[in-house]
Amino acid sequence: MNSERRRQIDAIVRGSVAYEDGLDTLAVAPAAEVDPALFAAVGDACERLWRGGWQPGELHRAVVRRGGTDRPVLGQAVADAVAAHLRGFRRRDVDERWLAQADELGAAVWWSADAVYASELAARRRLDRVSALDDLLSLLVVLAELPAIEVLVPPPGTAPRRAVPAAARVDERLLDRVRALLAKAESTGYPAEAETYTAKAQELIARHSIDEALLAGAGGPEAGVVPFARRIGVDHPYESEKASLLSAVAQANRCHTVWSPDYGFTTVFGFDADIDAVDLLYTSLLVQAGRAMARSEPPGGKAGRARLKAFRQSFLVAYAVRIGERLTRAAEAALEAAAQEPADLLPVLRSRDEQVRESMLRVFPRTVRGRGSRVDSREGWESGREAADRATLR
Repeated sequence: MNSERRRQIDAIVRGSVAYEDGLDTLAVAPAAEVDPALFAAVGDACERLWRGGWQPGELHRAVVRRGGTDRPVLGQAVADAVAAHLRGFRRRDVDERWLAQADELGAAVWWSADAVYASELAARRRLDRVSALDDLLSLLVVLAELPAIEVLVPPPGTAPRRAVPAAARVDERLLDRVRALLAKAESTGYPAEAETYTAKAQELIARHSIDEALLAGAGGPEAGVVPFARRIGVDHPYESEKASLLSAVAQANRCHTVWSPDYGFTTVFGFDADIDAVDLLYTSLLVQAGRAMARSEPPGGKAGRARLKAFRQSFLVAYAVRIGERLTRAAEAALEAAAQEPADLLPVLRSRDEQVRESMLRVFPRTVRGRGSRVDSREGWESGREAADRATLR
């Protein structure tokens, strides 16, 4: 009978059976038949996407993005599917980046048995049974719409464990110092202080990256490190403008980016230590941009809604452009200082850039240059540039 219920579920997801009619059928059917079939369907759909390149955090984010923040059960079910999938593998055999995302989601088996998952989920979330079935069916519809993407991290069971080489990582003590500086930049109400803290953070990052490149060029412990890629989420609203900011930060830190607007993420290509720096800086600068924008934006309300939207878009465009200018100048200054040392730095950096570019072209052999965002508010443009001057590097 479970196979019959599974066919009913698949028909609802495909749309060959009207959604509400299918939901009604499952709601009146015995839970002992529906629940195991529904749990298996969610697990199979998630496994298809993991083998198709999606990572736990990315899939969770895509589901929440499409399903709406008012339906937290969808995200919960994805985290539970991660936990259920990992039961079949030893932790030491799973790529540590996959595990890190699972741990960040808090993926753990809390239900007593797969066959009663839907019923226990309803009780855990204080939902009636029909609402729980509706959420799980909605999740399946969302999952069915997602295509395969590039495999950046091998899912469990598809490749030997790949631990990130210690030489590829930013030193944790350095990361702690950078995080502390950026936290101070985000919390201070004085632009000059924010600029000083952010400048020092970028200085530490740039120096570390150059030192790593020199070690690699000299055949040191970093010599075996290869470029990689990471997908960084870009949240709405104003996704395109935020993606431009991420691109500006990445370029200044010797990384390349590809923006995927349909899925709300940017793929950043570079060496792991540089990508870590990009992730940290982008997150902090976005916080600083939001705070500066809130201080300078015009009043909203119905009459000013269009003006406010134009202001915010123009602000973020200008902010990203100015950030790019200043970060690039800072990177060039760091490079000039390092070039005074007795080391053949420039050929090493050129070689690393070629490696990063080749990695990007392997994953994205064909890309389209994005269209620039419109600037409809001079007030927003000027405020964005001023905020970038205050919030970023010397």
